[in-house]
Amino acid sequence: MTAHSLGRTLLGIFRAKEVSVLLALVLVSVGIALVTPYFLTTDNLMGVFRSFSLTAIMSIGMVMVIITGGIDLSVGSVMGLSGLVTALAFQNGFSTVVSVSCGLGVGFLFGLTNGLLVTVGRLPPFIATLGTLSIGRGLMYIVTKGVPATPETPEIFSMIGQGYIGSVPAPVIIMLVLALIFSVIMTFTTFGRHVYATGGNEQAAWLSGVNTSRIKLTVYTLSGTISALAGIVAFSRYLSAEPASGFGVELDVIAAAAIGGASLAGGVGSVMGAILGAALTGIIANGVVLMNINTYAQQAITGAVILIAVSIDVWRNARKER
Repeated sequence: MTAHSLGRTLLGIFRAKEVSVLLALVLVSVGIALVTPYFLTTDNLMGVFRSFSLTAIMSIGMVMVIITGGIDLSVGSVMGLSGLVTALAFQNGFSTVVSVSCGLGVGFLFGLTNGLLVTVGRLPPFIATLGTLSIGRGLMYIVTKGVPATPETPEIFSMIGQGYIGSVPAPVIIMLVLALIFSVIMTFTTFGRHVYATGGNEQAAWLSGVNTSRIKLTVYTLSGTISALAGIVAFSRYLSAEPASGFGVELDVIAAAAIGGASLAGGVGSVMGAILGAALTGIIANGVVLMNINTYAQQAITGAVILIAVSIDVWRNARKER
């Protein structure tokens, strides 16, 4: 790949909104670094990257759903249930490949169900995924009866969540690989263009020959499967599948996508923007701890960042319409 084509690829992946989020990320990082010398240490930065990597991974699926004009509230439940099913498979003597496949299968089925409820059942995405959120959470408590599953697992499996490649945690590598793959898909493929067209104007997209139902079914299925992968990584890291695992994570994932420039009205957003949004919230959370700010203030700060990001998006859209 020539330098010119590489430059075009990077420009395609990073748009104006993503650059704005990246600038905010840099400014926040500089501000925290000026206050505390511990922020820029290698151990702290790798810890920050590891901590927000799961949210970032899940935001990849979420942002594709949001671009189509939908929402997926079930990602936290899918994350927890997939990790639990993987743990139970190990507990019953299955191999690593089979156990991981079982976990991913749960995410695939939940995502497919969400897509069918939205496309065939014509349910509003909020209602459809709120229902599957409750089903997933209920199944976790029914199966575990409130007791964590802590099976013995092969060392190769624990490397997924606990291992390093060089000095970089394995979950961060997984996040970066997925981000690159789906950024290219959303930016340079027909599927990606159809996702944006579906969210921008579904009726016009359908009249232009885009199978909008298939597009929405696909993105919901991808969201469920990617959330399942995050759940497997989380279980690999802690080697304990808690009944409350993933509780409330959907809010962090939606926040990452919104901060990264995704419009809840559909048609706008990007994978890299969602990753940067997750990074920004992760760095803010780390800064709160390092600066000895009351940790209860973290959610308030994150909420303020969301409001500012969405307000800027609304203001920009209003200016374009004038």
